[in-house]
Amino acid sequence: MYRVNLKPMSVNDAWQGRRFKTKNYYKYCKDLSFVLPKIKVHDGSLEIHFIFWITSCSDIDNPIKLIIDIFQKKYHFDDKNVMKLIVEKKIVKKGSEYFEFKIIPYKF
Repeated sequence: MYRVNLKPMSVNDAWQGRRFKTKNYYKYCKDLSFVLPKIKVHDGSLEIHFIFWITSCSDIDNPIKLIIDIFQKKYHFDDKNVMKLIVEKKIVKKGSEYFEFKIIPYKF
């Protein structure tokens, strides 16, 4: 697992209304892309494991789409190839949020 010491951004913080991304979203994309490790991602079907260390009031599914979209750009894969997600939530105090992940080939 790779640890990313950056709070997962929620969908609610990323979009203004229905169609407009916020300035916070663009900053988050830049910040996350910078701190993500340089890894090689398999070309075929993928499985992604997440552990979100977030507050008890944060929804487990909010950061998933945003982070996968950023992963696509950083690691050059198409999210249509993500066949399986394993997501876990662990509770931490506000201000201590981060997430861990791994991307592995999906085996049918």
